[in-house]
Formats: sequence, structure tokens, C-alpha cells
Amino acid sequence: MFRQQPGDSERVGRAGRAVTAAVDRRTVAKSVVLAAGLLLTGTGTGGVARARTADDVTVRLPAPTGPHRIGTTTLHLVDHTRRDPWDPTIPVREVMVSVFYPARTVRGYPVARQMTKDAAKLFAVIDPAIHPGLPKAGVNWAATTTHAHTGAPAQSVRRPVLLYSPGGGDPRTLGTATAEELASRGYVVVTVDHPGDASEVDFPTGTPHREKVRPTVFRGDPRTDPGLFRTAIDTRITDTRFVLDKLEAMAAGHLPDAERRALPENLGSALDLRRVGMYGHSAGGTTAAEAMYEDRRIRAAVNLEGYLNHPPGKPGRAGKLFPVARHGVDRPLLLLGTDGFRDEDIDRSWSAMLAHPGGHTRRRQLDNATHWVFTDYAAMAPQLQAAGLMTADSRIKLVGAIDPAQSVPAVRDHVLSFFARHLPPSGAPLP
Repeated sequence: MFRQQPGDSERVGRAGRAVTAAVDRRTVAKSVVLAAGLLLTGTGTGGVARARTADDVTVRLPAPTGPHRIGTTTLHLVDHTRRDPWDPTIPVREVMVSVFYPARTVRGYPVARQMTKDAAKLFAVIDPAIHPGLPKAGVNWAATTTHAHTGAPAQSVRRPVLLYSPGGGDPRTLGTATAEELASRGYVVVTVDHPGDASEVDFPTGTPHREKVRPTVFRGDPRTDPGLFRTAIDTRITDTRFVLDKLEAMAAGHLPDAERRALPENLGSALDLRRVGMYGHSAGGTTAAEAMYEDRRIRAAVNLEGYLNHPPGKPGRAGKLFPVARHGVDRPLLLLGTDGFRDEDIDRSWSAMLAHPGGHTRRRQLDNATHWVFTDYAAMAPQLQAAGLMTADSRIKLVGAIDPAQSVPAVRDHVLSFFARHLPPSGAPLP
């Protein structure tokens, strides 16, 4: 299923070894759900438990700046050729995606929320554990609206397609602001959740094998466990290629959604799959670079501070480079990082990538910033600090001291200008 270069036999990720790599992940998932339930009902001991009140803060997403109004839809995609790599009792691999696109009209179509109510309940418990310093109470996460309209008809124009893979343990919803900006500028953007990895994924329904909202199996930084990290990246790459397959079916007139929900008007025919790019944050950045190396359908990629090497197997040793960093690529790759997250692994693996001839890879840096400045936290964390729900130190650790009036446009401009250069958003009208 994977296109490998000679000697690239380090790939893992099949069900047996994936389950071995993370200890009893089904038990972990159940414990997360139990903890969430205890906290939300007020009987837990690990955080502040209370009912949501009218005084809870609603954070706002920055508005997109492009000329196009935006439509959005969600798809539930099921890969019947794979078992779930994180839970051997789930017989298929399921993926949830959101699609943002230039809309012909948005009149009469409701504005979408950033998160569903069910996802927001679990997000409020899990994400403060993943990102210490986020408030455990006082935020109505379910109230944040996007600038996209659910089910609006797409414009009758073929558009380049950009895939987005979020950071390890993060949901696709934390990449909404950048996705909306790109859609407002003429791209179809597909944000991908990787269930079992993402903090929470809300499916249309539950099944006999899983709950409706599936929590993460991660209990810490995946980089500290080489087997876990390998499984996560392998799974993400396979998820990405599966989503591309489903987009091809969608462009051919098929309904890819597992519930057979109808697509917004013109959306399938608006996909120009000759012009596909990918961007991702952290583990998603690793995924974007390596997926481009393995799949020639991806014509350009942006790695937002993702490692290009595996974690070292033993202390003091260098982790093995991913094939993309060992062999290089013949297509454009942007490495975008911050001054607050540089370490030996980032510098070593990115330097190896940059050393390949041809000039296909470029590196850029945001100063006064750190790792999650590439997510919606760039705008959210300062709002939480201003509301007294987050300390200045916690905000700086998460996104840096950079003002969102600088960071949000800077990230957008880097990503947009890269794709505008290599995958211009202009498109031909549909026949």
C-alpha cells in the first residue's frame, strides 16, 4: 500500500505491532471517558467540576480576509480494508473530515460551530490535561462559531485541494482559522481527524465497537515512546492516502460519506485533484512531508514544526531520519518553525532536509512564538488570558508572547503565499 524507496523497511503500523506499541490502549480510552464523566458530573478529583453558566467566556476565531464566502460540510469516511490501529476490537478504520470551500451563496445556510456540543464536553476535560495551563472551567467551548456556512452550495469553479493534519493529540477543529482563510482565498480545504490520536472525535453515531465521541489514547508526549510515535505517523499517512482516495471518488460523482449524506451542491465537481497540497502542524507536519514523499498526488507541502526523524531508541542516540529527510523530494516543501520550539531533533532533521540539492525545501521562522501558535490557540490563548482564565506564563508556553494581531496574519501569509506560488487558487468554471 505504501510506495517505498529501496531500504526503507522501517515502517511499522499494522494492527498487531500498533497495539503492542501502546500499552492497553482500550483500557486507556475507557479511563479517559470515565475521568471526563466524573469531572463533568462533579464527582471527580482531578479538576474543577461545575455546570456551565451564562458567565462562561466564548472565545472568537479571527475572521478570514479573502474575497470568498465559505461553505463547510463534514464527512464520515470508513476504510473497510484496515482494522483500527489503536483498538483491535474496532474492525474498520474510521476518519472524520471537515471540508471548507468557496461558496456560491450562504444565504439561508446556518453558520457552523467550531466544535459540536458532544466534542466540546470532552475537549473541556482532555485538552487542559494535554495542554497544562488551559482553564478547566469558565469557557463555553461549544459556543464558538466559525465563519463557514453548513451545506452552502460550492462555486461552480474547479479549485485546488489542500489537506490539513493536526498536531498529535489535537483535533482537526483547532485548525479552523487557517482553513477558513485558505478557503476564503479560493482553495478547498479538507481538515482530517485521526481517531485514537486526536483528543476527541465526534462521529455521527456510536457503534457496537466505540462510543459516539472517541477520546485519545495518548497519556503523554508520543515522542517519548518510539513505538507509539511510529504507529501514529504511519496511521496518519495511511489516513491521508485513504482520504485522497475518497476525494477522488467524490470528484467522480460518488457519495463517500458512510451515512450516505448528500454533498453540498457542486462540491464534488469543484475538486481539482491535479492540484493537491498538504499542510500540518507538529505530528501533522511530519505527516504532510512524509505523505508527499510517498504519494505523488501531493504536489506541495508545508510542515508546521513537525519532526522529520523518529525519537531515539536509547538516550544519547540520534533518531533515524524519515525517508523524506534521507532522500529529499522533487516538489516544494516549506518548513515553518518558531524560535521557542527549536531543539536538536528539529535542527538536525530539518538541516538534513535542507541539505538535498535542487532547492525544493525552504525554512522560515516566527519569532517570539512557540509551538501551538500554528493553531487556533494563537487567537484563543490571549483571549483566555485577558479574561483571567489563563496566566501570562501559560499563554507564553503555549503560543509565545507574540500578539495575535501579528501571529495570525503571519502564519496565514506564510502558508497562503507558499500555496499561491505553487498551487495558484485560480480555477476554470465547471463545464
